[in-house]
Amino acid sequence: MSDAPPGRGQPADILLVEDNPGDVRLTEEAFREARINNELHVVRDGEAALDFLHQRDDYVDSPRPSLVLLDLNLPRVSGMDVLEEAKTDPSLRSIPIVILTSSEAEEDVVESYENHSNAYLTKPIDPDDFVALVRKFEDFWLTLVELPPEPDEP
Repeated sequence: MSDAPPGRGQPADILLVEDNPGDVRLTEEAFREARINNELHVVRDGEAALDFLHQRDDYVDSPRPSLVLLDLNLPRVSGMDVLEEAKTDPSLRSIPIVILTSSEAEEDVVESYENHSNAYLTKPIDPDDFVALVRKFEDFWLTLVELPPEPDEP
């Protein structure tokens, strides 16, 4: 593997925070069909997302994600709370977080950007449109964008 930061065609560890099994399956399918060798990690609630990001409890050995796909409507800890905690933690702040949710509520869009999300995507209802959205996301974020390198250990 290259020492270059992920993005722009380099492999990336992506954290998908999603409680809907159908959306997880569609996202995994879209990533599997992609040509870039990315590792998709899935957690099903906000508490697990924070544990993964902080590499604690069951996720001590988990990699630092290059990018997070975050649903807002999650059990245990809301997606908005995950976003807020990640973006206020200096050790996590540089990880791009893209909101991927079914909510089209203007207040969710505004609050997401106020909490420093990097993008806000609304999930299409049609499964084919959902897969197409994930492919466009991957094409942009993992082919064109240069993601930040992992910070040096203190």
